[in-house]
Amino acid sequence: MDRGDEPHRPLLKKPKGRDLELEAGSRAHFEDAAYYSQTYADRVEDVAFYVQLARKVPRVLEYGIGNGRIAIPLARHGVRVTGIDLSRTMLADLRARLRAEPPEVRARVAAKAGDMRRVKLQERFPLVLCTFNTALHLYEREDVEAWLARVREHLAPGGELVFDISMPILEDLTRDPRRAYRTPPFRHPTAGRVSYAEHFDYDRLRQILFVSMIFEPVKGRGNVDNQSFMTPLAHRQFFPREMEALLHYNGFAVESVHGDFSGGPLSPTSDVMVFRARTRRGVR
Repeated sequence: MDRGDEPHRPLLKKPKGRDLELEAGSRAHFEDAAYYSQTYADRVEDVAFYVQLARKVPRVLEYGIGNGRIAIPLARHGVRVTGIDLSRTMLADLRARLRAEPPEVRARVAAKAGDMRRVKLQERFPLVLCTFNTALHLYEREDVEAWLARVREHLAPGGELVFDISMPILEDLTRDPRRAYRTPPFRHPTAGRVSYAEHFDYDRLRQILFVSMIFEPVKGRGNVDNQSFMTPLAHRQFFPREMEALLHYNGFAVESVHGDFSGGPLSPTSDVMVFRARTRRGVR
């Protein structure tokens, strides 16, 4: 996806009709729940953070509940979780995982398939979460505004919005999209042993990082299907002051921004931004 030869376009002009590239980039990574679970099995710092946070309230709303990587630990600690997710594949895996939990844990988790910009639950929560880069699939300002409007509708008086997104890393944004960044081969849970490479292509006008994840089955290792395949991922890049402004102009007061899940300060070397915000007084 080398855009160097594209004609110049007005900075704020939006593509007409459906953007199939963005649609694929927002969905494909979540179509293989087994691979998703394997890839992020060691990501535990955010789970511990959200568990500690949510244990202070009886129930939470989680945008991007997925297959329950965070929601199930919350439920195990006595928190009722209502979740929203666009991926029916991940929600099906959530239901399968819940079947292995005790009845009291299963009873604490309810999930709904839908668009975070549009779903209205007619219910308010003391804590609203948007976990693990879910907000990076809000590609336009209008998308962010629509989501934050839903958050305001779902927050109880005095309630808190907490979410984490990755910090834009300039090294990733300036990589040559033609260059493959490879890792050692590993065993894919559904494709067998594979070699793996990533290509990074940053659209500077739309501030979207396109990642092409390429899997090439290793021949002669018992793999039935030796076909290579690619999974796209598209993440909007929000810079710290930009996100703070979006929250402010949509009725929120940012109470803190941390650079890790232990409460550390946001710094130039942080790779995550953890925002905590509440609706401003007088904002409905």
